[in-house]
Amino acid sequence: MFKRFEQLFGVDLGTCNTLIYQQGVGIVLREPSVVAIHKDSGQIEAFGDEAYAMIGRTPANLEVIYPLKDGVIANFDMTSAMLKHFISKIKMKYKWIRGSQVYISVRCGITAVQKRAVEEMIVHKGGRRSVTIEEPLAAAIGAGLPVADPIGSMVVDIGGGTSQVALISLGGIVVSEYVRIGGLSLDQDIIEYVKRKYNLVIGERTAEEIKKNLASAIIPEGDVRMDIRGNDMMEGLPKTISITSREIYEIVDQFSMSIVDTIRLTMEQCPPELAGDLVERGMLLCGGGALLHGLDQRLQKETGIPVYLAEKPMECIAHGAGEMLNFKLLSTGNHFSGNTKSTNNAEMDAVLEQASGK
Repeated sequence: MFKRFEQLFGVDLGTCNTLIYQQGVGIVLREPSVVAIHKDSGQIEAFGDEAYAMIGRTPANLEVIYPLKDGVIANFDMTSAMLKHFISKIKMKYKWIRGSQVYISVRCGITAVQKRAVEEMIVHKGGRRSVTIEEPLAAAIGAGLPVADPIGSMVVDIGGGTSQVALISLGGIVVSEYVRIGGLSLDQDIIEYVKRKYNLVIGERTAEEIKKNLASAIIPEGDVRMDIRGNDMMEGLPKTISITSREIYEIVDQFSMSIVDTIRLTMEQCPPELAGDLVERGMLLCGGGALLHGLDQRLQKETGIPVYLAEKPMECIAHGAGEMLNFKLLSTGNHFSGNTKSTNNAEMDAVLEQASGK
């Protein structure tokens, strides 16, 4: 009879950012998924915003890492410590996680072992029950799409490590595809371009600023310029150059076509009846990469399917995961699994070792 007082949380544990949503409250935490550690001892120095501010500015004995890679957990110890820190930040304001039900998003196509490892990590932190939900499905729920109806809905989720395309109907994913490109890979492409053409080494933060200010998925109408600073590879001294939006377009063009190819690959597997729904209803574009200028127009032009941007593209997944109690029908489907607080530490360690390939 106390079930109605149970708190429900949705966690979007992304490659670049972690968002936590509390049902009835909204987003209670949004921080970068980064950790700063001491190289020699392995001791953790900082998490989230504090660690992100250190990128490109750390001394030799400090390193800033992303504990998630390509949409899955690459370092379970660091991810667990980071999540524990995030929990402690909101524990004083909200009665968090202990005895709560937590829905946590995962990338499409991960193994059952990887799913269970994510669930066990949440349960180990005190949650009564943890359930994994695939990110495109959570995004569709968060955006208000009729996921439980016999209607086809397509979601294009462009994150930091991966981009996913999924067709959803009757509360589950019919077909899905993903590609290992995202916001971080686009940053790396910009870094490599500047190094190759200008013999200038720039950092991740500078590449991120270039992407925000100059990147466009459609041909720029003007030729906007931006001054950037870095280290000259020939002279070894600081140097300032000017880079244009048309140069960056060439890089983004390849990125955009990779997304288009993934959409086409998904459409090839789409049942004919659902394909008709997509032509009529269009596809949802979400994730941090969806904010790339002109991407919705580019995808619509290349595929011929209407594309609309989610109202809050970066919050869709966390919001949808946190609203899962409204979709109890889905919890029995093949796209969900759940663990209750019954696994001991030894069993959990075995799961984590198997998931990480040790």
